[in-house]
Amino acid sequence: MPTAWIRRRSCGSGRTTSSEPVSTLPRHRRVVIALSVHILRTGVSRCSEGRVDVVEVRLALRSLLPHCFERWPLVLYWDAASQTNDIGRAQGVTAAFNGIVRQLRKAGRYEEISPL
Repeated sequence: MPTAWIRRRSCGSGRTTSSEPVSTLPRHRRVVIALSVHILRTGVSRCSEGRVDVVEVRLALRSLLPHCFERWPLVLYWDAASQTNDIGRAQGVTAAFNGIVRQLRKAGRYEEISPL
């Protein structure tokens, strides 16, 4: 196994994730991460209008699962996206999105620079 791959066990899920930095990730993985974050960011902007628990958000969250060390912000985003209360939904989705981006940056998986 190359030394660039450091295996870590995530909290409670039993799966393993690598802490490979963004610069060494294959281009297709960088694109998937950037598109997933873009979809979730769009959900944050639309969440005040109505529920955002749609298929594309579910797929984006599922795509980010191997890249986040903790699962709670992904679960929180999905739970908040399905709330009926507008204010609670907006606050929950925004907080969860910030947690997801923070974890991705901490893991070295996301930068604001476009991977394309």
